[in-house]
Amino acid sequence: MFWPMLAIALGFLGIAVLGVLGIKVFLEAQRLGRQVARTTQRINQAAEDLERAAVDLARTGETLR
Repeated sequence: MFWPMLAIALGFLGIAVLGVLGIKVFLEAQRLGRQVARTTQRINQAAEDLERAAVDLARTGETLR
């Protein structure tokens, strides 16, 4: 009777460990998603700034002609 109870206990423990690891992976995936979104916003902002600077530079070049 000892071995079946031990097998059930170890099986439950294994499922609990997998559950905890699954939760950790889920939380890290959410954190990575937030970082990707934040980085995408920063890249878009930098692209807009670069476009604005290029337009100003083109205007400056036209006035020097």
